[in-house]
Amino acid sequence: GGPGRPLRDAYKKENLALLEKGIANLLHHIGIVKKSGVIPVVCINRFPTDTEAELSLIRRVVEKEAGVRCAVGEHWLKGGEGALELADAVLEACEEPVDFRFLYPLDMPLRQRVELIAREVYGADGVIWTPEAEEKAKEFEAPEYQDFFTMMVKTHLSLSHDPNLKGVPKGWVLPIRDILVFTGARFLCPMAGEITLMPGTSSDPAFRRIDIDVETGQVKGLF
Repeated sequence: GGPGRPLRDAYKKENLALLEKGIANLLHHIGIVKKSGVIPVVCINRFPTDTEAELSLIRRVVEKEAGVRCAVGEHWLKGGEGALELADAVLEACEEPVDFRFLYPLDMPLRQRVELIAREVYGADGVIWTPEAEEKAKEFEAPEYQDFFTMMVKTHLSLSHDPNLKGVPKGWVLPIRDILVFTGARFLCPMAGEITLMPGTSSDPAFRRIDIDVETGQVKGLF
């Protein structure tokens, strides 16, 4: 087999109902970007198993409902030629005026920042802190940490802290169990839920099956 975990059969066959459920998550992410005053460009990373009906559904929803540009990308297969549609869409977007803004001012206290991120970005109903994490948060709200940036540490597999909550979860709170501090980088990193910190790879990482044929110079095992 190829590198990484094989795709489930449900993702290899046309399934517009399943795709519509996933599009809700995409629309939420578009909304996140729009909060910064920037209009995003959506690129569909086309897989060989994607059908025209699936591509049309995504494009229609993105362009009509979200009101943003959408392009199909095949640069992984065709190189630069496969990214021409995306490049044109980005060039058009660059001609539009931008009203960039941050989600919060840097003088906002840490706990208020996390609450705002949880509600406005992830869609949570609020935040719950462990006693240890809240004590740290109080310490990091001292003046010497006021210009530190906030970097949330959570799973990328869900808008929430729980990788099993797909789509756009409703009726949940974000649990903060600890806060890491990196004084050199000036980062305060609240940790949400259970997550393995880097370095971390899966039990069977893809790099084990990637190699170079020294006779031909061809890379093997990428696809």
